[in-house]
Amino acid sequence: MSLAPEPAAIERRTDAPAGSVPMQIVPASPEVLPLLEELFDRRAAGDARSCSCLWWRVRARDFGTSAGNRERLRRLVQDGPPPGLVALEHGRAIGWVGLGPRPVFERIERSRVIPRVEGPTPWAIVCFVVASDARGRGVAGALLAAAVEHARSAGAPAVEGYPIDPSAEPGGRVRDTGAYVGTRSMFERAGFVVAAPTRSHSGGAPRVVMRLDLA
Repeated sequence: MSLAPEPAAIERRTDAPAGSVPMQIVPASPEVLPLLEELFDRRAAGDARSCSCLWWRVRARDFGTSAGNRERLRRLVQDGPPPGLVALEHGRAIGWVGLGPRPVFERIERSRVIPRVEGPTPWAIVCFVVASDARGRGVAGALLAAAVEHARSAGAPAVEGYPIDPSAEPGGRVRDTGAYVGTRSMFERAGFVVAAPTRSHSGGAPRVVMRLDLA
């Protein structure tokens, strides 16, 4: 299994006011862990406070308490490789994307509702968290683009995501908490294509498997 090196910080400018500090996207490391935890602990972060982005990494029977999940996240960050990327701006974390080689995500590997797509084993992009006061500025899209480059630098042959497809629902609206996996349109803008439907839902909307070949 190919693991990612520690790339240099990626600078990306969102739709922030002119003259503002560019957003940096960096691998989750012990140095930025306190900022990441502070992001997860904000009330507006939703399930991230209790999940700590462990939901996809463990089987249902192994999913722990909020405190246990947080401790497990700390060990992942401290031991490496980075379990995700963190968006930083003005000395605070404003976003997160969880990713890694798909085999590390046991819930996906064992899923009966998310199909496996033929081809080389990809990296998986599994969740996004964006601070409430940073939404609507393209932070999630920037994190997705950075995640693709991070996987590419590690030698990943392909990248998969499992976003929701709001267009499949009447009115095209879903609960905010369901969008933590991203949306089909966001992945399409990043060059991903629908590889397979799923029998999985989030926030009332169906998920799809989307894939981007890197080889």
